[in-house]
Amino acid sequence: MQSHMKQNLWGYLFIGPFIIGFLAFTIIPIISSLYFSFTSYDLFSPPRWIGLDNFTKMFTEDPRYLHSLKITFIYVFAGVPLRLAFALIVAMLLNTASRAVGLYRTMYYLPSLIGGSVAVAIMWRQIFGDDGIVNLALGVLGVDPVRWFGNPTAALWMLIFLSIWQFGSSMLIFLAGLKSIPLSYYEAASVDGASFFQKFFKITLPMLSPVILFNAIMQTIGAFMTFVPAFIISKGTGGPLDGTLLYSLYLFKQGFEFFHMGYASAMAWVMLIIIAILTSVIFLSSRFWVHYESEGGR
Repeated sequence: MQSHMKQNLWGYLFIGPFIIGFLAFTIIPIISSLYFSFTSYDLFSPPRWIGLDNFTKMFTEDPRYLHSLKITFIYVFAGVPLRLAFALIVAMLLNTASRAVGLYRTMYYLPSLIGGSVAVAIMWRQIFGDDGIVNLALGVLGVDPVRWFGNPTAALWMLIFLSIWQFGSSMLIFLAGLKSIPLSYYEAASVDGASFFQKFFKITLPMLSPVILFNAIMQTIGAFMTFVPAFIISKGTGGPLDGTLLYSLYLFKQGFEFFHMGYASAMAWVMLIIIAILTSVIFLSSRFWVHYESEGGR
């Protein structure tokens, strides 16, 4: 009995640092932000309880909030599908037997390691500048240069292009999924005279659908939390004309620039609810398009 208690004590001792960190940096901040969302709090004076006023203000008195919500939805619903499609195309290209395939995989994954960093965001500003390489390429093709930093729509698409460029993690997951599809399926289809597109839509996509579901959920959650590229490229303003004012950037401005921490906390909880609803919708829709071999297919 005493030996058993001693073993338990050592176990609690080893997991103690994780438990303390989880409580201090996750649970307590979550509970605190929920309380602050119902208060008027500026970080310098005690929070004052105001009930649902912060949530009412979002949808009735703050047009910039609604605009940031619109911009974020465009960013997510345009960027995530394109990113997944591009990642799948590259994964299929890399799913070949080649001596250099390992090098290619590493090179394609690098943007995901550094794509969200400050340095790459600054580089992106240079690439899409008035005299940047993108406008130079457009000039060679006979297309008029685009003022990426003067047009709200163009600036938003610049952020979307950056998100697509960061496809490495999704690509590796797709590649692992492609490796798990038995080659015998493709061989049998070839014997029956199936074309490339028939194999893709009848074998690859159904067999890869659980991986697509996972990537879609993870990339959607990540897209809603995008902050660094929007902050660096717009220099913290969300410009031009709030064209890059993503939800997380506006939340940051409310909390740490305007010191409306209570309002920012309420925004964070609304974002959590939106992400939870979208994730639930994706999960519910999966019964119509996700194929599981263990369930006999659907």
